Amino acid sequence: MKQQRLTKTIYPKAKNIFNAFKFTPFYNIKVVIIGQDPYYNKNQANGLAFSVYSQCTIIPPSLKNIFKEINNDLNKNKLYSDGCLIRWAKQGILLLNTILTVEEKKPMSHANIGWEIFTNQIINIINQLRKNIIFILWGSFAKKKLPLINTKKHFILTSSHPSPLSAHRGFIGCNHFSKTNKLLLQLKKKIIVW
Repeated sequence: MKQQRLTKTIYPKAKNIFNAFKFTPFYNIKVVIIGQDPYYNKNQANGLAFSVYSQCTIIPPSLKNIFKEINNDLNKNKLYSDGCLIRWAKQGILLLNTILTVEEKKPMSHANIGWEIFTNQIINIINQLRKNIIFILWGSFAKKKLPLINTKKHFILTSSHPSPLSAHRGFIGCNHFSKTNKLLLQLKKKIIVW
C-alpha cells in the first residue's frame, strides 16, 4: 500500500484507514453497518462506511438516501448539512467497509487484495465473542456476509442498497433506524440518536 501511495491517490488517508475501530471500540459495539468500499472522490472517505468528512460540501447520493430514510422513518424534518457519521460511531455503531481502501475515481479497485479476509475475520470475531449485536446489511455485497453471522445470537436487518440505483427496491421504507432503536430498548441498551 505504501508503494501504491507513491504513484497513485489512495483513499482514505493512511492515518484514517482504521477509523471504524478507533471510534467504536470492540466492547462498545451495539450495531454493525457493513459497507462496500470507501468513497473514491477527493475529501470524502474518512475511514467509516457511508461517512464523509464534515467539511465535505457534497453529500454522496447513498448518504442522502440514508438521511432521507431516517427522516421518513422517525418522522423527523432534519436538514443534514454534514455527512460525517463519527457521531454514530461514538454511540456504538461500527461502520465497517468490507474493503478499507480505494484508488481515486476507481470504485472496487482494491477488491481481492486482502481486505475482505481481514474484515471477514472482524465480523467472525464479533459474531463469536459478542451477543445481541444488530447487523445492518444493505445491498447484495453486504448480504454476502450473512453466513458469517449466527442468527440465534444476533439480529440482522437487510434491504437493498441506499444508492439511487437500488434504494427504491427496499431501502426506502425499510425503517431500519426505528427497528434498531426498538431492538436496543428490548436489550436495555441506550438507543441511537440518528
